[in-house]
Amino acid sequence: MMKNTLKDAALILVDIQNDFCPDGALAVAEGDQIVAVVNRMMRVFPLVISTQDWHPPNHISFKEQGGPWPPHCVRGTRGAELHPALKTETIKYYFRKASSADKDAYSEFEGVDENNRKLDEVLKSLGVRKLFVAGLATDYCVLATVLDGLENGYEVYAVTDAMRAVNVNPDDGEKALEEMAAKGARLVKSDEILKGSKPASAAAR
Repeated sequence: MMKNTLKDAALILVDIQNDFCPDGALAVAEGDQIVAVVNRMMRVFPLVISTQDWHPPNHISFKEQGGPWPPHCVRGTRGAELHPALKTETIKYYFRKASSADKDAYSEFEGVDENNRKLDEVLKSLGVRKLFVAGLATDYCVLATVLDGLENGYEVYAVTDAMRAVNVNPDDGEKALEEMAAKGARLVKSDEILKGSKPASAAAR
């Protein structure tokens, strides 16, 4: 299905951080189980981008400031670091979001890289037309990123076995997938992407 479709594609890894994995400050059930799936997928993409929540200690989303969440992904802490099993060798760009105290952000399109560039700017400069989105969590940052990707004119694929949901309500994750599909995203499994795809380094030769 995916053969020859990845040359103008990017794999977007949403917030695969310690605080969103088991034992983290805002743990997503089975959040760490997507890491092995993501590691397999990274081999076949010419462009891999990782994103992170990167909050100050007094961020507006924290309960102490009147927000809905416990403190999490505080910049410079272990909780904000990417999961240690994530293979970062092929990640080319890193974007961080929600880094000012008075503004929250779920979509990775609101983040910036080390040169203060927005995600859309970088993607368009590289000729990317397709986004494959994986990460944490399905019903928050993944959903927001998928919807913004569609709004910005990309062909968006949501990799359903490479994401997990918070599920504040038991069916939040399922509703998020339904919303993605209703807005035009394609729901796929990692096996569909990997079947018939060559490692990006081999495909480039």
